[in-house]
Amino acid sequence: MAGGLFSMEHPWASAFGILGNIISFLVFLAPVPTFLRVYRKKSTEGFSSVPYVVALFSCTLWILYALVKTNSSPLLTINAFGCVVEATYILLYLIYAPRGARLRTLASFFLLDVAAFAVIVVVAVVLVAEPHRVRVLGSICLAFSMAVFVAPLSVIFVVIRTKSAEFMPFTLSFFLTLSAVAWFLYGLFTKDPYVTLPNVGGFFFGCIQMVLYCCYRKPKSASSVVLPTTTSAAALAQLEAEMELPLAAHQAVAVLPTCAAPVLAELQKLEEAMGSPRKLGGVKAV
Repeated sequence: MAGGLFSMEHPWASAFGILGNIISFLVFLAPVPTFLRVYRKKSTEGFSSVPYVVALFSCTLWILYALVKTNSSPLLTINAFGCVVEATYILLYLIYAPRGARLRTLASFFLLDVAAFAVIVVVAVVLVAEPHRVRVLGSICLAFSMAVFVAPLSVIFVVIRTKSAEFMPFTLSFFLTLSAVAWFLYGLFTKDPYVTLPNVGGFFFGCIQMVLYCCYRKPKSASSVVLPTTTSAAALAQLEAEMELPLAAHQAVAVLPTCAAPVLAELQKLEEAMGSPRKLGGVKAV
């Protein structure tokens, strides 16, 4: 498939690679409404930049892997697009975030996307002999993908704890599952275990999320939450900590082999739902 996305020599691999590109293209754009709101309000509203920094790192890793492996046009195209999208998200975040958040974003960007990536390039491309480069890079990508699969668990725990699927949209879970199936089959037909294996987890978690949605599809109303009018500083700190707990999921993004976006988009929806002032506006005080 060196000449393009579709190859008559490998029609099934090409077909699933194109399908994976289409699905991943759509879910990469899932946070666009959030950033349009950020642009209109000129504020990031406390949203975290970590998912976008991690997603950019994932895309650069898979681009490096595709370049070293060669004949991996579907991996190359979608991750190149992902790099542009994630870099745009990070740039917008830097423009409208407060100074503290901006400094933290720059620090994480240079630490992960620049320093860590440079170390991987030196180790995998310069120090490792050419016959072993694909295996080393593939193992790094596989390990990174599996490590950050903790993110869907965080979403699942929130749904079970609140007994509400309000923070886990069915559409995103459905596309997460479709994306996992497409890239799993692409990896299967190209005999690439580094693409195939992580998507087993993606399919598993996607199915669990859709089942949970069916079980808890009636969300709790935010208006049913009652808060006292006088709250101590300790109580406020505890409330803030409880509200931040689900957002800890943003510290890890479940990365499908060629697309970090499915769960990234899902976590973004969770953050919007639980962190947005518009949602909190429905809380009653008595």
